[in-house]
Amino acid sequence: MAKTKILVIEDDRSLSEVVCYNLKQAGYEVLAASDGQDGLLQAQLKTPDIVLLDLMLPVIDGLDVCRRLRADAATREMLIVMLTAKAEESDELIGFSLGADDYVTKPFSVKVLLERIKALRRRRSGEGVPDEITKRQGVTVNRRRHQASIDDQPLPLTRSEFRLLDTLIRQPGRVFDRTELIDAALGEDTMVMERTIDVHIRALRRKLGDHADVIETVRGVGYRFRDTDLPAEGAVSDEDA
Repeated sequence: MAKTKILVIEDDRSLSEVVCYNLKQAGYEVLAASDGQDGLLQAQLKTPDIVLLDLMLPVIDGLDVCRRLRADAATREMLIVMLTAKAEESDELIGFSLGADDYVTKPFSVKVLLERIKALRRRRSGEGVPDEITKRQGVTVNRRRHQASIDDQPLPLTRSEFRLLDTLIRQPGRVFDRTELIDAALGEDTMVMERTIDVHIRALRRKLGDHADVIETVRGVGYRFRDTDLPAEGAVSDEDA
């Protein structure tokens, strides 16, 4: 079986060497680039399965690299993990909105990074995804095709956003706490802060547009997919959460 190929786009030489060494020790085939232009070229020519992408890169910055990878039919399905020293929520939102599958803030544990990669690979394999379609209030989730749509118009969701929506739409009215949603969308062995789910939810709501209110925030608890048979009390907007 071919090894999973990972491209590390990182301009910090010492960090790149550490990450590449540990990835090779874990059994991955590893490629490396030190600027955005070279990284984009290698992604297009060598088609890695996963891209570890620094945000602050010379020549072409990481956000632009992510945007271009998602815009190209040949590279749009690659898993993208952003590596960055920026920890502001706005940076995470931008990264997720451009299609990043995960976001790791420096400094990070290599062990945690490896676990995040394993979780992404499991989600890519589609383990446990049933062959069925769920449609509620104009929102459709097709698990077999791993696609979501609104009124038959495709939604450009990241894998984490798709899993979040899928988890919520299956049981309308049920309130999921953040820990449950981390397990469902990011993997139960993923070590992240609970606010990471809030970042994903905000990005998902923006993509839902006029249907954003189908995902309700229940103050002090978590989130639920709106059930038309339930009263709206207890649910608050994104801004009030």
